[in-house]
Amino acid sequence: MPNKLKDKVCIITGATGGMGRAISETFAASGAQLILSGRNKEKGSALEKKLKNSVFIQGDVSTAQHNKELVQAAISNFGRLDILSINAGVLGLGNVVDLSVETWHKTLETNLSAIFYLSKFAIPYLSESKSGNILINASIAAFKSFPNHPAYCASKAASVALMKQLAVDYGPKLRVNAICPGPVDTPLLHDSAIAFENPESAVGNAKKMTLLQRLGTPEDIAKLALFLVSDDASWITGSTINIDGGILNA
Repeated sequence: MPNKLKDKVCIITGATGGMGRAISETFAASGAQLILSGRNKEKGSALEKKLKNSVFIQGDVSTAQHNKELVQAAISNFGRLDILSINAGVLGLGNVVDLSVETWHKTLETNLSAIFYLSKFAIPYLSESKSGNILINASIAAFKSFPNHPAYCASKAASVALMKQLAVDYGPKLRVNAICPGPVDTPLLHDSAIAFENPESAVGNAKKMTLLQRLGTPEDIAKLALFLVSDDASWITGSTINIDGGILNA
C-alpha cells in the first residue's frame, strides 16, 4: 500500500461518510494529496487534521459550483490533478407515486449530475496527467431493483452508462471505471432498511443473501478503489467491478 499513489493529487467526494472516508484514509496512507468534499463540516475538518496533505472543502456536490471549486482547490493547493474518486450519494426513498418531485431531482443531481459536473471541470487537468483516471462509486442497484428505490436505482444505472461514455470519449488519455458495491456496513445501508417490508430484518437478510455470509466493510471497498486508481490497473478502463460478497449470484 505505501506509495502506490505517491504525489498523486486526488479529489474525493463523499469523504466524510462510510466508504468515502475509508477511501480517503487508504489513499492518504498510499501517499496521495487529497481534496476532500463533504457536507459535514465537523467531520470534514477532523478528517483533514488526521490525514497528511489534505484539504477539506464543505459543500454540496449536487451543485455545479461546488464541483468547480473542488477542481480549483486541487490546482491552487497542489498544482495538478490526477484522480477523481466520486462517492457522494443519497437514497431518495419512496415509490414513484409517493416520491416528491424535489426528492427525485435531488437524488439524480447528487448521484448522477455531480459526476457530470466534476468530470466536466476536471478532465482538462486530468488529461495533462500521465495517469489520469476517474473512479465512480456506483452500486449493484445499477443492475438490481430494490423496493421503493426508483430514484436511487435509476441514478446508479445512469452513472454506469456515463462511466462507459467517459471511457470511450477520453481514452487513451484517461481511464474511467465504476465499482458497484453490494450491502456494505455503512449508515446508508441501515437507512435504506425502511424501504423494505420488514425494516428490522432487512440488513440481516442482506447479509444472509451474500455467498460469503457477511456484509462488506468500507475497507473492502477502499482496497478495490486503491487498486483501480493505481498503475496496477493500467489496462482497465470502461469496466464495472462488482464487489458484493456474491449477492448478485445468490
